[in-house]
Amino acid sequence: MTESKNPLLDLSDLIDYAAVKPEHVAEAVRFWRERLEAALARATAAETPATWEAVVEPLENAVLDFSRAWGAVGHLQSVVDTPALRDAYNAALPVVTDCFIRLSQDEALFAKYRAIEASPDFKSLSAVRQRIVKREIRDFVLSGAALPEAKRERVKAIGQALSQASQKFSENLLDATNAFELVVTDKAKLAGIPEETLALYEASAKAAGKEGWRITLQFPSYLPAMKYCNDRGIREALYRAFSTRAAEFDGGRFDNTPLMTEILKLRREEASLLGFPNFAALSLATKMAVSPEAVLEFLRDLAKRSKPKAEADVREVNEFARSELGLDKVEPWDRPYASEKLRESRFSYSDAEVKRYFTEPTVFAGLFKLVETLFGIEIVPAEASLWHPDVKFFEVRRDGQKIANFYADLYAREGKRSGAWMDGERTRTIRDGRLVTPVAYLVCNFAAPVNGKPATLTHDEVTTLFHEFGHTLHHLLTAQTEAGVSGINGVEWDAVETPSQFLENFAWDRDVVKSISCHVETGETLPDELFDKMLAAKNFLAGAACVRQVEFALFDMLLHTTFDPEKDVVRALLADVRREVAVVFPPDYDRFPQSFAHIFAGGYAAGYYSYKWSEVLSCDCFEAFEETGIRNPETGRRFLTEILERGSSRDAMENFVAFRGRKPRIDALLRLTGIVSDEKEA
Repeated sequence: MTESKNPLLDLSDLIDYAAVKPEHVAEAVRFWRERLEAALARATAAETPATWEAVVEPLENAVLDFSRAWGAVGHLQSVVDTPALRDAYNAALPVVTDCFIRLSQDEALFAKYRAIEASPDFKSLSAVRQRIVKREIRDFVLSGAALPEAKRERVKAIGQALSQASQKFSENLLDATNAFELVVTDKAKLAGIPEETLALYEASAKAAGKEGWRITLQFPSYLPAMKYCNDRGIREALYRAFSTRAAEFDGGRFDNTPLMTEILKLRREEASLLGFPNFAALSLATKMAVSPEAVLEFLRDLAKRSKPKAEADVREVNEFARSELGLDKVEPWDRPYASEKLRESRFSYSDAEVKRYFTEPTVFAGLFKLVETLFGIEIVPAEASLWHPDVKFFEVRRDGQKIANFYADLYAREGKRSGAWMDGERTRTIRDGRLVTPVAYLVCNFAAPVNGKPATLTHDEVTTLFHEFGHTLHHLLTAQTEAGVSGINGVEWDAVETPSQFLENFAWDRDVVKSISCHVETGETLPDELFDKMLAAKNFLAGAACVRQVEFALFDMLLHTTFDPEKDVVRALLADVRREVAVVFPPDYDRFPQSFAHIFAGGYAAGYYSYKWSEVLSCDCFEAFEETGIRNPETGRRFLTEILERGSSRDAMENFVAFRGRKPRIDALLRLTGIVSDEKEA
């Protein structure tokens, strides 16, 4: 195979995704690893001067190339997983992990960075470059580079084992999700479910060669059935399947239980080797929060503030279910259904009714118009090689010049990981005197169009899109050209959600909602009367939603502080957390931790609290727009220049204070989420 035939070897511009095949992976990994190892050898040679130009810059370029090629493989494995691609990915994973762990622990390179910091020329470097050098030295220490050889090798082995265990956790969850289907042949059993969703179920059945209606555990399929299906037995069957995914109940085929214990043991050992009392303390060494204790205090304070409203929310649903639905006891599989019926009763509308107004093309057009107004950009369709026919590609311009691109992969399908996320495909930097513009992946899992009509989104899905697009803008609109601080690179994990959660708030502005709505049948915009009902219901059950997030975050933090995987039981800890903060309790067979990919297969270990802390920051930032005008371009430009463009060239708190003029306050979060009213706050 020649270089020209492998698209993962040509990183001169956009990657030819349509041409990538599983057999390209091994060759690409070998090629870029050899390039990186050669760059490392040159950087650490005794004769190489300890300067930015001789050490940092060439090595950084080699890391960027390897990371981009491998990132493309990982992305494809997430969105178009096949047995062949999975095998190729898993075969290469230990090689890639070993390469980057060795890089992070290389004693000679560590010495070069310390020599750069100690050199007389260090102060002549730009503030950003000084920051990058200091941060790299910190990260060397956190990777074990300063440890004796035996301990350093053990940290390396732990890194390898964690990488493979997390990947297996993710695979098990995907496979367990895909393994379940509920095929219904009697349409009467699906009474209550909107016609658009029934069309989705019917199309799914046909695609699987089945008769009737096929419901899966992919969220666009699962959630509508839980909210609208009148048949309690179907809801219970779906709930049981969803809440026991990747556990022991399927005969152990995809059981994540042993992996959870293994991952927790490895993290605990790694933290101990690096001199930390627990993994949470290690995790927080690169975050805004000062200590696990501070995080626990924040979470418990938030639980205390929100629990009274959460308890009132639950009582209200229970009373409605008993009096109006004849349900003396509200089971977990009844709660989404009863909550939706209560919403319809109180506010005289349903999510299904609202969904018909949010057609995907109009939502995108309105979203683009909003950010174009706020940030002085233009977004236009563009051409690129794609990994799936449904994927779209866009170009971002300022003053007529291209500044970035992004791919949008929006629809759920088998072989695609569930959830929604953004990832950087290419980082903004200067390479060989030429500006390299950033590229991002924007991924969601909405229901695909059926019967020739455009896809429609629930308002929750609209806010999800706004959320992920906030991340996308954070990566694309950076003004930085040093890769280490460009886009979201190096941004503290408990601040990285700020732009995404900030943008969600605009999905509740009347003018914005009008601009993103177009009824799938009539073409009319969302009526004021219906929007007023939505607004009245905005914080419907918000207390219960808040304590649910606190439950996840508290469980995560305790799991990585006081929990001992050698003798404690994960389920027992979760039960303790629920007794402390929860207002609803699942059945004994619930196995939520086995599908908690954020902390076992993602980047949120000892960091799930970031969602609530970032929400404090994002609500406070949005309040500035409320004060000056929601779509005020001047305020938008300040948010752009002080937060989005800055990347991690400053601490996140400095970015916030530069924009807001003060430290963050929790008041806006409590008000905007309905935990306290304006009157109480005043």
